[in-house]
Amino acid sequence: MAQKPKVDPHVGRLGYLQALVTEFQETESQDAKEQVLANLANFAYDPGNYEYLRQLQVLDLFLDSLSEENETLVEFAIGGLCNLCPDRANKEHILQTGGIPLIINCLSSPNEETVLSAVTTIMYLSSPGSGSHPELTAMPVVQCMLRFSLSANTRLRNLAQIFLEDFCSPSQVAEARTWRAHSALGIPLPRTEAPQQP
Repeated sequence: MAQKPKVDPHVGRLGYLQALVTEFQETESQDAKEQVLANLANFAYDPGNYEYLRQLQVLDLFLDSLSEENETLVEFAIGGLCNLCPDRANKEHILQTGGIPLIINCLSSPNEETVLSAVTTIMYLSSPGSGSHPELTAMPVVQCMLRFSLSANTRLRNLAQIFLEDFCSPSQVAEARTWRAHSALGIPLPRTEAPQQP
């Protein structure tokens, strides 16, 4: 069984996460930024880190990174948000700080993992208890999900179908199907990786 990386006991978890945030902010290297953001996204998977990540404003760092031109940074940022948003406080922060349009924009990414994380994040944000946020099921989003529900990619197709069934009303789906001025038609399906040859 693989061992978890050891955190210096003298630094502690908060200190380690702070060091990652500082490194991200100070480095000029895109590779280093990608590696640090990937690490932060992985730490976001553990609910034991949520309070530390809020304290260090990592949610804002992830949200800011969604506007980057570097697709790898966007992928890790949306993955981190996806990991964080099952928590009510994190979800509310994302909703209250204008994160919805940034996340919806990720639906047009050519990166498959970015799109999958964006769809999942939208589903988490749409879940009960998060209040009414109609932009999460606005017509362009529903149209986009209809397109994704026809994808050859099984994961994307299944997520889109769940979104349409569980988060949209039948009338929203019917209306999206009848619209001819499809604003989502310009959103390309993400690239799928070719299967690796043995």
